Amino acid sequence: MELNNLRPSIGSTKNRKRIGRGTGSGHGKTATKGHKGQKARSGGSIKAGFEGGQMPLQRRLPKRGFTPLDRVVYSLVNISQLDVFDVGSVIDVAALVSKGLIKSDRYSVKILGSGDIAKSVKVSANKFSQSAKDKIIAAGGSVEEIA
Repeated sequence: MELNNLRPSIGSTKNRKRIGRGTGSGHGKTATKGHKGQKARSGGSIKAGFEGGQMPLQRRLPKRGFTPLDRVVYSLVNISQLDVFDVGSVIDVAALVSKGLIKSDRYSVKILGSGDIAKSVKVSANKFSQSAKDKIIAAGGSVEEIA
């Protein structure tokens, strides 16, 4: 066996279809493009979404909404959920993740004032509602806003 007599195995390759090479080939005259019309012409491709001149669906439907680039997403925690912590403990983002109150530390944390808290704890989060601050301080705890 030499490099000059290497061939693909029999049946593994096909000859390409030679269209437009006379009627005897079976693919002559219209060269498998049918009769006339836009798709029979050279360069006659139709863009996706084109509806023959009718206003396309994606332009007939109204645009809705937008995504603001500067939107801050918060993980929300109510103070009633903070009862799982012991008296005097320091509650920060890592502690909230470890107790399963928030899924991850990817987003900022906001403490909301729904419910009541009876334990004095030190809470540090990115934001607090005013009612949450008042209830934590009234229970003898402290509040720290982190940037």
